[in-house]
Amino acid sequence: MRKLKGIITSDKMDKTRVVAVNQLKKHKRYLKYFKVTKKYKSHDEDNKYKEGDEVIIEETRPLSKQKRWRIVGYTKDQSATETSKEEK
Repeated sequence: MRKLKGIITSDKMDKTRVVAVNQLKKHKRYLKYFKVTKKYKSHDEDNKYKEGDEVIIEETRPLSKQKRWRIVGYTKDQSATETSKEEK
């Protein structure tokens, strides 16, 4: 299964989050790297994740017309900041 890391850009839909995934690609001719951003609609059963959270998504069976991904959890960096927020 493919896993990608991205940032949630929209949490307005019920049980669905839009995750933006950034990648660096190399131009074939000029050999210069450029940034490509792709957005994936991902499933979030408990509406737990909010806009701005850095998450990991994984490929799954089709859940709807546009949803083919589900959120696995926070990235390691994000989980450390979440626990520090709860302690305060």
